Amino acid sequence: MRKRLLHIALICVLAVPMLGAGSPSSRFDALGHKLMCVCGCGQILLECNHVGCPDSDRMIGELRTEIATGLPDNGVFNWFVGKYGPTVLAAPIRGGFDIVAWIVPFAALLLGIGIVVFLIRLWRRRTPPGGPPSGPPSIDDTVRDRIRQETTY
Repeated sequence: MRKRLLHIALICVLAVPMLGAGSPSSRFDALGHKLMCVCGCGQILLECNHVGCPDSDRMIGELRTEIATGLPDNGVFNWFVGKYGPTVLAAPIRGGFDIVAWIVPFAALLLGIGIVVFLIRLWRRRTPPGGPPSGPPSIDDTVRDRIRQETTY
């Protein structure tokens, strides 16, 4: 049993470098997919395929330079946010207001739907003044005869 666990541990240790988990190119890919191109195309930085993009090549070069300086991931993101503003981030990476700004619209939508459902249920349960309706009023035979005479040709 101990020998089998040793084999499994050895396979796991050897599999990590084969997957490229520690290589700089995988870090470049991971960071590049968390940044947006600022040219206005609305695409992820490494996936910006708009012809003649004036910004993506420059931003990719800046990303390579920042990774080469040895900054941690948050340092690289902070550098890009400092230069291009918070719209360069594809998703919020910080806590506090950034997370709230992403959650509040969805929470407001769900709250609005809940209020509408509550009001509809409340209105359906409400009975009109004077109690529930008591069906159609009874009609005399004389009135029926008069209606028949007036509606026949």
